Amino acid sequence: MKLKTLLFAILATGALSQTALAADAAAGKAKAVVCAACHGANGISTIPMYPNLAGQKEAYLLKALKDYKSGNRKDPVMSPMAMPLSDADMANLAAYFASLPAGG
Repeated sequence: MKLKTLLFAILATGALSQTALAADAAAGKAKAVVCAACHGANGISTIPMYPNLAGQKEAYLLKALKDYKSGNRKDPVMSPMAMPLSDADMANLAAYFASLPAGG
């Protein structure tokens, strides 16, 4: 019986994580206009000190934004940029940048 419970828990967790990542990349693209100043119009930065966002994993981008907003990750530029973002905004931005090709 324990094995069935464990299997159910694993499957349920996977289903929930997929649902959590279901976001609107088109809405993320509209929200990403301000990101282009540092991260480039297509998520490929032309400024060496700013990372490329295009092609990054969606879950990673979402976690990074949430961490900037919560203060778990600190950056003098990104922390204030993340503060006004809603959970939906962050999910949409992550979906958008993840959908872009890494090469630009």
